Amino acid sequence: MPRRPPKKPDPALDLSTHLLALADLPTPVDPGALFPRAAPVELEVGSGKGLFLTSISAARPERNFLGAEIAGGYARLCAGKLARQQATNARIIHGDATHFVRAMLPDACLAGIHVYFPDPWWKARHRKRRVLSETFLKHAGRVLPVGGELHVWTDVEEYFNESMDLARGTGLFGAPVEEQPSVAEHDLDYRTHFERRTRLAGQPVWRAVLVRNDRAAKCMVG
Repeated sequence: MPRRPPKKPDPALDLSTHLLALADLPTPVDPGALFPRAAPVELEVGSGKGLFLTSISAARPERNFLGAEIAGGYARLCAGKLARQQATNARIIHGDATHFVRAMLPDACLAGIHVYFPDPWWKARHRKRRVLSETFLKHAGRVLPVGGELHVWTDVEEYFNESMDLARGTGLFGAPVEEQPSVAEHDLDYRTHFERRTRLAGQPVWRAVLVRNDRAAKCMVG
């Protein structure tokens, strides 16, 4: 189903603090340097409308949260929400999150990575566009320290099983552990808008957290 055009943020909002352009960042980039206060940084790959980023940054002020969204309209929408709630511990990058992870982040710089409901790219000729590729998962292991967590949620069982097999093949993660969803206390008490829609429709969701083990990663940035 195609995305609806996002609503534009309030033009009176100053987005300069919360909206970052991937092209303007150095390589490599220290994600901690993007925030005013030193704290562990977690990355959301594909932030969409920003529900996870806005809610988690408010719920966990002791951590910094960085999102990356390739669609400019959604990146601006997310930045507008962060600016409106005056979030000091959250930023959104407009750009390709997979490139950011593979080519711009140094080793062991993130405390966690969140990948929620990535596009399954059903057609065979488009499979190479899937976020959870072998290359991405190797670099996810590289940028996570020992004990760092990779969270994967999807409503596509085949994609979930494939990504778990690929993660296992990297040798960089422990066995996947099922992540239990919380009971929603209000209409927006979900990880993402897509999770809300899926759960309200009674459709299944596959969820796992993968913990980085102590094996050395062999891939390099670049």
